[in-house]
Amino acid sequence: MKAVIQRVKDASVTVDGKVTGSISRGLLVYLGVASGDNEKDAQWMAEKTANLRIFEDADGKMNLSVKDIQASANDDSIGVLSVSQFTLLADARKGRRPYYGDAAESEKANALYEYFMSKIIEQGLKSEAGIFQAHMDVRYTNDGPVTIILDSSLI
Repeated sequence: MKAVIQRVKDASVTVDGKVTGSISRGLLVYLGVASGDNEKDAQWMAEKTANLRIFEDADGKMNLSVKDIQASANDDSIGVLSVSQFTLLADARKGRRPYYGDAAESEKANALYEYFMSKIIEQGLKSEAGIFQAHMDVRYTNDGPVTIILDSSLI
């Protein structure tokens, strides 16, 4: 499982002109599910995402997680916006057209994407999302910018 995590001031996903998910502040997570991934990968990814200390404390150091800022602000619009993105599994080493054969088939990928989001909720966070396999417009303001790449195959 691969994720690109961005610290954002705001983020939203729109499908067919309708907002399907939005947060005022928090993390935008692009999540790619590989064919060999399982619930253990999704649980690790959710726990790592929720507890990743990439928000600044009073001293200006990245010492706070999204859980910390949500708890201190007591703001329900702070959370995690997840967007499924099989293209994170692209292999573009050969030729000019990326190969997506390492991405999980859609039924499995959707189940693990949903499981990831349920684990975000278990961390006490708001979990918003795009629509699996839909063409999505993603809007956000990257804060910093801070962008982190996680890969559960490396644990």
